[in-house]
Amino acid sequence: MPNLKWSNLSHLQLGQYAEYYAKMEFASYGFEVYTSEVDDHGVDFVVKNKAGEFFEVQVKSVRNRNYTYILESKIALDNSHLVCFLLFVDDHLPYCFLFPATVWIQPKGTLFTIRNYKKREFGINPSKKNQDKLDVFRIEDIIQRYYD
Repeated sequence: MPNLKWSNLSHLQLGQYAEYYAKMEFASYGFEVYTSEVDDHGVDFVVKNKAGEFFEVQVKSVRNRNYTYILESKIALDNSHLVCFLLFVDDHLPYCFLFPATVWIQPKGTLFTIRNYKKREFGINPSKKNQDKLDVFRIEDIIQRYYD
């Protein structure tokens, strides 16, 4: 059993753990996982499903339900780009969610947002108020429904 005191990890350590955890999640569902040594385009890794389809995966992680975002320049809003989102709560294994980047084409509600600051960002707001909307994207359900 891993250490579940996520609040003891630095931001960088949590991000590294999240990326490895996400890779293991995909592997556990029979995906082939391809990693690169450099993340210079916003792609953390690439997966191939049993049907031979490839997907670029961006991993985002938060603790304490903090807002997070992906810069527009780091992701394409199409079905071949996926976001694996991990929510870390002390004393629990990470909660893992998966959604296509297309959720930002016409976001509804407050879970997925678009903010136009100096650079446009696609946001994820995992507040308790949005938990029921987030639960729709539990990785096990999404993979079985769309990517198996």
